[in-house]
Amino acid sequence: MKISYYPGCTLNTVAKGFDISARESALTLGVEMEELKDWNCCGASFPLTPDNMMGLAAPAKVLSNARKAGESVTTLCSVCYNVLKRTNRVLKDDKERRAIVTGFIEEDYDGSLLVAHFLEVLRDSVGFENVKKAVRRPLKGIRAAAYYGCMLLRPFKDMGMDNHEAPAVMEDLLSALGCEGVDFPDRVECCGAHLSMTRPDVVERLSGNVMQSAAGRGAEVIVTSCPLCQYNLEKSQAMAVQARPGYREMPIVYFTQLLGFALGQAEEMLGLEKNLYDVRPLLKAKGV
Repeated sequence: MKISYYPGCTLNTVAKGFDISARESALTLGVEMEELKDWNCCGASFPLTPDNMMGLAAPAKVLSNARKAGESVTTLCSVCYNVLKRTNRVLKDDKERRAIVTGFIEEDYDGSLLVAHFLEVLRDSVGFENVKKAVRRPLKGIRAAAYYGCMLLRPFKDMGMDNHEAPAVMEDLLSALGCEGVDFPDRVECCGAHLSMTRPDVVERLSGNVMQSAAGRGAEVIVTSCPLCQYNLEKSQAMAVQARPGYREMPIVYFTQLLGFALGQAEEMLGLEKNLYDVRPLLKAKGV
């Protein structure tokens, strides 16, 4: 199976481990992720006011180019997924705004593209049972906390990826890999997002809440699909150790890194050495 793939800016630069581990894992599972040609930044934020047409131009261009390549496109970054899917809904449902935006980018696009996160591809196209059958290094004994954050599921009406009150797609994947999933209260709470540039104190507090919530339920590793979440949680951990009695630091990894490891991919293809907190000692200690 071949699918069109939009990597986005972060996965093309500082989050290469996320990108490469996904591509290699997909190939192992019989899926070729074909990168879109001449893609541009999605804008990294969805415009919150209806009259902000310029904010829709960049993601609309991505969607239009992807539609020329096929009927669907997949992405990994939670922010890219959020922006593309919400923009696609606007272009499909709002004829007036669609006419303005498509006129500006000089493209004829009607919102007919299917925007799917790679987690959805694994769940709906590959199937978690098939993922389980492909596992070569079961991650038994690893207590993994799936952290969704706020962009993957919200706004619930627009995203529709999973049950917004009780999401399970990441936990089901982790279970297929052999992990023991950890349910924790803050798994859909915000890490502080873009405030990392202007209010690091807020990010440290919010990210600290997430990590302490996971650690309190016995998590040994936090798993995410968002480069910004991964960055914020990693950078906030030193402060969390100082400010929160009893908290112990833990690795923050992309779900594709654990997926690739479980599927038997070479470690150099996973980008684990780029993570601030290395998960490999935990894997070794568990005998994986």
